[in-house]
Amino acid sequence: MAIEAGRKITFTITKVPARQAQRKTLTRLMRMQRSIQNGLRRLSKRRERDLNVTHPRAGREWTSRVKATKLVNVAAGETFTLDVTPQILADLRSVEQFLSAKV
Repeated sequence: MAIEAGRKITFTITKVPARQAQRKTLTRLMRMQRSIQNGLRRLSKRRERDLNVTHPRAGREWTSRVKATKLVNVAAGETFTLDVTPQILADLRSVEQFLSAKV
């Protein structure tokens, strides 16, 4: 698969990698989708507004933070669309054996 910078490409995960590092790379790439970023931003604001608890601790305000929601799941058949940039080409090439690309 020839991946070039400056194109919008839809990727489909054909096989889940066995190595944790490769699964993390795929997760990071999937989180770059605009719709996922918008969802993460919305959830972050909601956590800050409603779910994080502020209480005094050692004479100061302390915020007990709730863990972030995971919006992406690395599984065979999952698809994601990216605007490919030169900065992410190395990541894409490192996991391209687990992806099929469609322009």
